[in-house]
Amino acid sequence: MTEPEFPRTIGKVAARELASHGYTTFDSLTKVSAKTLLEIHGVGPKAVRILGEELAAQGRAYAAD
Repeated sequence: MTEPEFPRTIGKVAARELASHGYTTFDSLTKVSAKTLLEIHGVGPKAVRILGEELAAQGRAYAAD
């Protein structure tokens, strides 16, 4: 499994679960909606918010629902 490039502030469980679903880069997050990420066990609103803020800082965003 590839080590995710996400900040540690999202939590170990969220990072692990995202990686197990194939989301290891910010680029991969642009292909999925926040709603879909929230359906992954272990990925909560805090992790989705932190990742969304980082995407916005890069001029990118989650995919539309």
